[in-house]
Amino acid sequence: MNTISLAESYLKKAVDRLDILDLLFQKDAFSDVIRESQEIVELSLKGMLRFIGVEPPKIHDVGGLLLEHEDKFPKDIAKQLKRLADISKKLRKERELAFYGDVDFIPTEEYTTEDAKEAIRDTRLVVSTARKLIRA
Repeated sequence: MNTISLAESYLKKAVDRLDILDLLFQKDAFSDVIRESQEIVELSLKGMLRFIGVEPPKIHDVGGLLLEHEDKFPKDIAKQLKRLADISKKLRKERELAFYGDVDFIPTEEYTTEDAKEAIRDTRLVVSTARKLIRA
């Protein structure tokens, strides 16, 4: 398996998971929308990095690495990298809280419809951008 095939595999996994977000949203499982969004974003961005020949580290937020290698992306994609990095950073901050919560943070009570809608919008933007790059 080469890096392009692996990038395509990551993108496929991300795209296949998009439908989960709508199902979770319909069930008012907003914290799960946040958690799944983060994982989809992570897969998409790591696929983008692999596509340009950068081995992504085993961390959840690779936005900084995207920006570091901005010159390796086509110009139309490079213009969006800051936004994608911001999305990754925001969702990474919510990753554990959305899943596990804390004694003063009950995930099923804390996340709102608007939080979930924003996560879905942002995730679709990231996946759409990854598709443009990897399937170009």
